[in-house]
Amino acid sequence: MKKQVTEEKLFNILGTRKIWYTISSVMIIATFIAWIAFGFNLGIDFTGGSLMQVKYPDVAPSSAEIADQLSGLDLSEVVVQPSDETTVILKVPFVSNEQRQEILSTLGEGVVEESFESIGPTIGQELREKSITAIILVVIAIIVYVAVAFRKVSQGPVPSWAFGVSAIIALLHDILITLGVFLVLGHYFGVEINVMFITALLTILGFSVNDTIVVFDRIREGLRRSQQENFEGVINESINHTMMRSLNTSITTLIVLFALYLFGGETIKYFVLALIIGITAGTYSSIFIASPLLLLWQKVLKR
Repeated sequence: MKKQVTEEKLFNILGTRKIWYTISSVMIIATFIAWIAFGFNLGIDFTGGSLMQVKYPDVAPSSAEIADQLSGLDLSEVVVQPSDETTVILKVPFVSNEQRQEILSTLGEGVVEESFESIGPTIGQELREKSITAIILVVIAIIVYVAVAFRKVSQGPVPSWAFGVSAIIALLHDILITLGVFLVLGHYFGVEINVMFITALLTILGFSVNDTIVVFDRIREGLRRSQQENFEGVINESINHTMMRSLNTSITTLIVLFALYLFGGETIKYFVLALIIGITAGTYSSIFIASPLLLLWQKVLKR
């Protein structure tokens, strides 16, 4: 009787899994649509080029006016991004020091260069390749770790590799949702994907897999305690018992991140935004995606 009362208090997460699968599928499809429609707005870290931040003595001209001023300098492409009322960020192809001074003089008297960054196209390509390699190596390391950590449950309802594959699917889910938001921001607001964004993705991978492993570990312990109990009941109980821990960890982390986003300055603004999106998606996927996938694997393998 006591056992039945306890079960009635549990949220039936698995009973509503089709809703969560639908929501996630819609978001992932939207990401691929944005990918095809907009493409990546890569920063100079990956494409090579020069980034110049200039400050006007008064209100800065419009982006179109600045681009028109620089049109006579034989620059193949100029991207003008306002930072605030008086500050503008210029993204141009790789320029020499003489061309840099020429740009400043063309913008007019009183314009001050606040920062200048330049990366050659070869270095940009190398950074792009290393970033992709880093993400692939992290994913492989996670698969190996999960497979080893859960090797003793191979005789249970699902093999150990199912835990690893479910964790990776949840990680890809988190990465794609974060990427989708930045594809939209890049198209409409000029937000760039750069090395800081890749760093944010790697951080998200670590945070997300931690949340997922906590739930998986509880499922493993539940299977050890009661081999007779049905697998769906073990998963649902494990999610409920770890949900508050996951939510509390994520909420306290997000409070700090929101403070950094509001008061941390322009240089880390979008790095922090990526973390906010990714950690929120990671908490959601560890509860509503990763663990229910184990039940799906059991049904698929039975067939």
